[in-house]
Amino acid sequence: MSEVDVAPRARETAAGSLWRSLLALLLPILIVAMELGVYFIEPRVLSVGNLRNILIQSSYLVLFASAQMVVILTRGFDLSLGASVSAISVASALVMTGLDAGNAAPWIVVAAGLATGLGFGCLVGLFNGGFISWLGINPFVVTLGSLNICLGLATTISGGRPVFDVPDPFSLLLYNGTLIPGVPVPVMLAVAVCVLLHFLLDHTVFGRALYLIGNNPRAARLAGLPSRRYLLLAYILGALLAAFGALMLTARTGSGEPNLGGSLMLESIAAAVIGGVSLQGGVGGVIPVILGSLFITMMSNAMNLLRIDGYIQQILLGVVIIAAIFLDRIRSTRA
Repeated sequence: MSEVDVAPRARETAAGSLWRSLLALLLPILIVAMELGVYFIEPRVLSVGNLRNILIQSSYLVLFASAQMVVILTRGFDLSLGASVSAISVASALVMTGLDAGNAAPWIVVAAGLATGLGFGCLVGLFNGGFISWLGINPFVVTLGSLNICLGLATTISGGRPVFDVPDPFSLLLYNGTLIPGVPVPVMLAVAVCVLLHFLLDHTVFGRALYLIGNNPRAARLAGLPSRRYLLLAYILGALLAAFGALMLTARTGSGEPNLGGSLMLESIAAAVIGGVSLQGGVGGVIPVILGSLFITMMSNAMNLLRIDGYIQQILLGVVIIAAIFLDRIRSTRA
């Protein structure tokens, strides 16, 4: 067995493994307890319609949290995620509305929108990953810079206004369509992406290399891994995941929104960390990120049903993030 194969579990002690298992059980318990607690105050929280809405909302956050997870595994993060989502939404909407106004075939319009969004995401990933991996610049500095660039682009090319009239075939493909009766398209797409990402991280050299780079960069170099190349690919993959989520959100709103990213950067990092992705790098997985995303979505949904002020919601989210980081610190010391 190669060094890459054993790296993801190499530094975890028996005590650390037990502690991590206990914390992994805590999150599902908290989710169930939270929903039951809110149910006694607002029974609508467990209605079929609300549960369906939670699944749809969390499907987007799962993609964004997964994007953060990929780069956090390498001891990085992406502050530009929310801003890039806004820029991708506006750019893809402008391309599609322009082609649609020119009476282009629907499949050309949709294909151009998808290509624009994913291509924009790839460029963001190349920008971030290039400066971080090849020039060794701190991820905070690089992604903060790209955050401002993406925000400026989103505002400039849209004039600060939403781009309306996204063609119906695009929304039909990524939001309104029906492949399996009763299963929302966003949920199906998120599940498919998660399955592919889980396979990529757990069953390929690339995925194992990301864990090794996060666990022990020096060991990665000694193992002969092209660490800079894998780091670059990690940021490209994260940006592509965020771009796909942005396209799905654009299909849902039916417009390109310069403010679509909003608090997604904060929420995506929170969902990843709550799901057990270590900010120290080298620890994390798709299934825990799904649970973390469900927790954040359900908490937000419950607060909305309870009519808690939006500013108070931000405070509570901040408290949850700090608590998650504290638990991450405990996990790291016991590993």
